[in-house]
Amino acid sequence: MNSPRAVACDLDGTLLRTDLTISARTRAALAAVEAAGALLVLVTGRPPRWLAPVVDQVDHRGLAICANGALVYDLHTNEVVESDLIAPEVLARIVADLRGLVDGVTFAIEHVGGFWHDTGYPVPPQHRTTAVREVAPEELVGVPVAKLLVRHPQRDSEDLLAAVGEVFAGLAEVTHSTPVGPGLLELSAAGVSKASALARLCAQHDIEAADVVAFGDMLNDLPMLAWAGRPYAMANAHPDVLAAIARRAPSNDEDGVAVVLEQLFGAGIARRGAG
Repeated sequence: MNSPRAVACDLDGTLLRTDLTISARTRAALAAVEAAGALLVLVTGRPPRWLAPVVDQVDHRGLAICANGALVYDLHTNEVVESDLIAPEVLARIVADLRGLVDGVTFAIEHVGGFWHDTGYPVPPQHRTTAVREVAPEELVGVPVAKLLVRHPQRDSEDLLAAVGEVFAGLAEVTHSTPVGPGLLELSAAGVSKASALARLCAQHDIEAADVVAFGDMLNDLPMLAWAGRPYAMANAHPDVLAAIARRAPSNDEDGVAVVLEQLFGAGIARRGAG
């Protein structure tokens, strides 16, 4: 089997170990992907502002598809090079409809200017930076956004997704990436997903889906895994991901991505350290 022409990899629960580190073995495997001339793409629900610790660990390698497909970020230059945003008028309609549909929801947005949230949206102390602001409801829906986040203190993510997932068909893509804790939904512009951004990026490089290997663990990875010709579910993946994807990689804490990349690109590329 020929080596892939592109490697797409989720971060949390996939490339990153539970302690949010990337091992020397995995760094060596990522370096070998680029050395082989393949396109390396990190694909995440994270915004670019949360990538700094990852960028340093991967030595500024590759591109990153962020905010579930809304943004493409060049890790070499630390710049957003493409965006696909929710328009303010659509955002305002979605927020108004959600407020009427589900009692107790609060909202936040990821946009070019940072992270804005309304009153009551929980922001952990470690995330309270100068980019984070509490704003009035009309300001929250007044700018184009990469991602709308919807929180509920009592209902879990899957319950929320079941309640609203079909309501916004044609207006937004709705998913989640949090298996435990209070509910958190992530909404992107209609048609925007990890898969749509990856497909467009690969087309720009004349790479077909059959030549793409992809790794993921959560529901927001499923469109990407369904599109890629060689998808791998991590051993620690969500049950729905494991049910949908036949190929398996060892868990994130077992350097599962590196294990598979060593098989695909040649056994000599890795095992340079186990840290």
